[in-house]
Amino acid sequence: MSERDDGAWFAPKRFGYGAGLPIAWQGWALLAGYIAVMLAPNPLLEWDPILGTGIAAAVWIFATAFFLLVAKRKTRGGWRWRHGERD
Repeated sequence: MSERDDGAWFAPKRFGYGAGLPIAWQGWALLAGYIAVMLAPNPLLEWDPILGTGIAAAVWIFATAFFLLVAKRKTRGGWRWRHGERD
């Protein structure tokens, strides 16, 4: 299977653990959606700081968990510790 046919959305980091930058439009769309969701509760925080903080925290935790789960599943070669070797 060639690298372009593996269905990966993210490249692995060359050093360390996790995913690097998106390599497919789906990865960029996921990243853009994540950023939009992280910014969405801001008007709620200005309207009611006490209630908004709880709702915003719940949204941020769920969005981050979802983003990390999808990124982990869609990273070429999976997430593992890398020491600069090429995959």
